[in-house]
Amino acid sequence: MASSSNPGSVNPMQVPPPRYRRSFSGPIVLIAVGVLFLLGTLGMLDWERLGHWFAHYWPVLLILAGVIKLIEYQQAQRHGTRASGIGAGGIVLVIALIFFGLIATQASHFNWGELRDQINIDDADFSFLGHTYDYQDQLQQDFPAGASLQVDDIHGAVNVTPSEDSQIHVAVHKKINIYKTSDKSDADKWNEGTRPKIMVNGNIVELHANNQGDGDHRVTTNLDVSLPRKAAVTISTRYGDVRVTDRDGDVSVSNRKGETSIANVNGKVALNLTDGSGHVSQTASDVSVEGRGDDISLDDIKGSAHINGEFDSLKLAKIAKGVSFKSERTDLGFSRLDGDLDMDSGDMRASDLLGPLHLTTRSKDIRLTGVSGEVHLEDANGSVELHINKLGGMQVENRKGDIQIYLPDKAAFQVDARARGGEVDTDFSALKVNNGDNLATASGTVGSGGPHLVIEDEHGTIEIRKGSTVAETPEPPEPPQPPHSRSGPKAPEAPKVTEN
Repeated sequence: MASSSNPGSVNPMQVPPPRYRRSFSGPIVLIAVGVLFLLGTLGMLDWERLGHWFAHYWPVLLILAGVIKLIEYQQAQRHGTRASGIGAGGIVLVIALIFFGLIATQASHFNWGELRDQINIDDADFSFLGHTYDYQDQLQQDFPAGASLQVDDIHGAVNVTPSEDSQIHVAVHKKINIYKTSDKSDADKWNEGTRPKIMVNGNIVELHANNQGDGDHRVTTNLDVSLPRKAAVTISTRYGDVRVTDRDGDVSVSNRKGETSIANVNGKVALNLTDGSGHVSQTASDVSVEGRGDDISLDDIKGSAHINGEFDSLKLAKIAKGVSFKSERTDLGFSRLDGDLDMDSGDMRASDLLGPLHLTTRSKDIRLTGVSGEVHLEDANGSVELHINKLGGMQVENRKGDIQIYLPDKAAFQVDARARGGEVDTDFSALKVNNGDNLATASGTVGSGGPHLVIEDEHGTIEIRKGSTVAETPEPPEPPQPPHSRSGPKAPEAPKVTEN
């Protein structure tokens, strides 16, 4: 009888090994990269903006790759095939993405402009890439009475000061970068094609830097402008610092990347910033700031101040009227600031501010001193410390952080305080305190009653203190030193380490 296990025969019941399904992640990556380069070559995509996105959102690419692999695995399971693995090439690609992503993230947080200024780097220092030629020019003409100025400069600094006559004067300082394949004749040609222009359209005088008048060349045009003090000024620039001083008219600046400084203005001031900083001082009217960027500082503002956007730090001092600040994480408003305010991503410090104060934020340590008026405050994952000068109604809520409130010693008020997962402590003996296992409370009336204080905390301690308890803790005396040995002089003490 012939054996059924003939090695030359094929068993029809034998199940073939599962086939691999080809991954479609590669074609998706190629299509996406191709689309990006196509948009860039067509001028529809800003390469710098793309770099900014990559520096901040490159982990999304890892998430997308993981989602694609998960979909491929599920499809392979449904069809009874084996999903393709990540492969050696995929591993190299992931490592490269993480490596360059981390570098891009760190580079985006570095202040390259400050480094350039500190070590005095100029475009001419990179002469192996080409050469830089400087050009000077002057523009001058009558400025119509009652007219306003609009300045458009794609790449360059703008400085505006008052003139001593009824004309507009413009001093042009231009830098033109050329490649090794070009020479000075090309730079001269580009200089002629990019001369700034002044145009009068009714009550509007337009000053165009004309950076791209002769094509998309690297032309930096710095403008020193002087015009009648009463004229309003609107400035739009992409790359360059803006400085405006001594204006009676309104000032509006849109700056994409650079430092904007405005001082001694009697009109309104409006800033729209992107990846830059803004500094406004000594203004007699309202100030508004929008956008995102690095640092914002407002000092000695006779009107109101309104800030809306995402900024690394906010510094305010002496704001005569209402103040408001809104970002994704913080909503702040109060009536007046006689002292100063300093806020960054993790802290807020302010002194001498007048309510009604409302503040909603999270993940900030808050310390407010010299507060007068009503207070409505909500925080999470941070501590709250309030020093009250003149008491008004108060509602304070916090989660995962302590609350400390210092009140005038002779203040009259009513209290309802609750701390879940924490304790309540007070210097006011008229309040009834009950510290239970899971809930601590304090309630009662101090003096003849008055403003109602509602204080709630979760997983934190509530302290209601008298203002007089705030005092500098004296440093402990130094321990007595043993008698010096006669065998030699006293050894020098190590220097004390201090924090700046």
